[in-house]
Amino acid sequence: MKAQLFATIVLVVLSGGAHAAPLMSEEWTTKACEQWNRTPSLVDELAASWIKNDGAKGHKIIHLYRTECGDATRTELRIASKDGRAVCVYGGKLESTKLDSGVDYVMHASTERWGQMGRGEYGPMRAMMFGRLEFNGPKMEAMSVMGPFENFLLLVGKVEGETNSCPK
Repeated sequence: MKAQLFATIVLVVLSGGAHAAPLMSEEWTTKACEQWNRTPSLVDELAASWIKNDGAKGHKIIHLYRTECGDATRTELRIASKDGRAVCVYGGKLESTKLDSGVDYVMHASTERWGQMGRGEYGPMRAMMFGRLEFNGPKMEAMSVMGPFENFLLLVGKVEGETNSCPK
């Protein structure tokens, strides 16, 4: 028993304790925020007009969740204009409970569909047209930035996330 425990500890230490957080969890969303800031089409192309529609609050909010995990598992990305760029300034647990539907977004899809979009199997237009991505927010604004929006969906494929359990 002690030998098995020791072996497990050694494996965890050697692997750096690395594990994938559940997809759309608070930890995953923090990493997605970091990935946003490493994605030129998001920070640069959304700076021109998209980020300026912020309802005079200085940022936009995007809530995300996996449909089968439920609305209560929403996480939040907060995007603000910083030095002429659309920068993710927060990613994690839900903090903004009151959204402005003319400015902010809520997106959810099944785990399977998030995976398909994250792998680039189809983009946002097809996802919304066929109901694969449930989307609330300024749709015309989103349609005007389809290139960056597609890169946003690809974040799901760039940030490792465990899909066998729902975020807690």
